Amino acid sequence: MSKNLKNTIIENFKTLLYALLIALVIRSLFFQPFYIPSSSMEPTLLIGDRIFVSKYIYGYSKHSLPFSPKIYNSRLFFKEPSYGDLVVFKTPVDNRTDYIKRLIGKPGDSVQFINGEIFLNKEKILRKKVISDYTIRCGKSNLKVDSFEETLPNGVVYTAVYSKNFSLQNTDEFIVPQKHYFFLGDNRDCSQDSRFLNSVGYVNYINLVGEAKIIFFSNDTIKGSALKIWNWKESFRFNRFFKKL
Repeated sequence: MSKNLKNTIIENFKTLLYALLIALVIRSLFFQPFYIPSSSMEPTLLIGDRIFVSKYIYGYSKHSLPFSPKIYNSRLFFKEPSYGDLVVFKTPVDNRTDYIKRLIGKPGDSVQFINGEIFLNKEKILRKKVISDYTIRCGKSNLKVDSFEETLPNGVVYTAVYSKNFSLQNTDEFIVPQKHYFFLGDNRDCSQDSRFLNSVGYVNYINLVGEAKIIFFSNDTIKGSALKIWNWKESFRFNRFFKKL
C-alpha cells in the first residue's frame, strides 16, 4: 500500500469518526429524532410522523445518552416540565421503551376521571366539544369518537378525542408521587398511559427524555411507503412538514 493511499484512508477514517462524534453530541445534548408508530396521540400526532425532541429542555439524565448507561441516577440542570407538554419518556416497566404522551399531572397533584371528564386537583378541566361522530385510527382498526378542546390550568389548549364507549368514564383518584409525573394520550380510549399503573403508571423525572418540538416529516403508511417514490404525492403529508407542536 502506497503512503499516499494509507494517508487518505486514515484521513477519511478520522473524518467519519469526527462526524459520528458530532452526531452523538447533538443527539445526546440537543435534539433527537423520533418516529410515531401508534395512534395513541391522534389527532396531535399521526402514525408516520417524525419529530424532533429537545433533549436539554428538562436537563439531562442517564436516558439522555444512548443505551441509558447507569452512570448517574438523578438529573443535571433539571427544569420542571409544564402542564400540556408533549413529553418523550422511558416507560417505568422496562426503562427502555420510548413513549410520548401529554403531561397532565405534576408531583403532588390529584387526577381523576368522573363521568368521562378530567378533574385535576378536584377542579374540572375546561373542555368544549368541537367535532361529533368522526372516525379516528386505533391500531389497525377505526374508532368512532367525539373531539374536545381541553384547557389546562396554565392556559395550554389542545385537542383530545373520546370514543362513544369510553372505557374509563370513572376512575379512582390518582395521587402523583414526588418526583413523578402523570401522562395521558390525546386519543383517550386508545392509549396506554399513566392510568394503567401496571404498564406505565407514574413516570419518574429521571425517565424524562425530552419535549417534542416539531414534526419535520410525515408519511401516511396506509397510502404507501416513503421508500416508494411513486407514492409520495399520495402518502406524504406535506401540510405537516416542519409543523411546530
